[in-house]
Amino acid sequence: MIERDRLPPTLIDTEEAALRAGIASDPDNPEWIEGDFRRARPVADVFPDRAARLRKTQDAPIQQRVGLAIDRDVLDRFRATGPDWKKRMNAIPHEAAEDLPTA
Repeated sequence: MIERDRLPPTLIDTEEAALRAGIASDPDNPEWIEGDFRRARPVADVFPDRAARLRKTQDAPIQQRVGLAIDRDVLDRFRATGPDWKKRMNAIPHEAAEDLPTA
């Protein structure tokens, strides 16, 4: 059961009317009508290659998120190296792990 305090706030009539007016006046994103839904096709039919890529799953995750405290000056130096600084930072543990003994 959903807790009462976790429910989204309800809109008052003027807010609802303003939202509906905004939707109705947007020429780039008109509200769908029944005919639009009848003509709609599944993504897999329209873009089969993209749909196949979306369906692929990994057998096991390649990366794992961890909480790790890094000194500010170290982060600043990596960030200063420009785009892809996270990839460069991730390469260092790979190099260090090569020198570790295996269990």
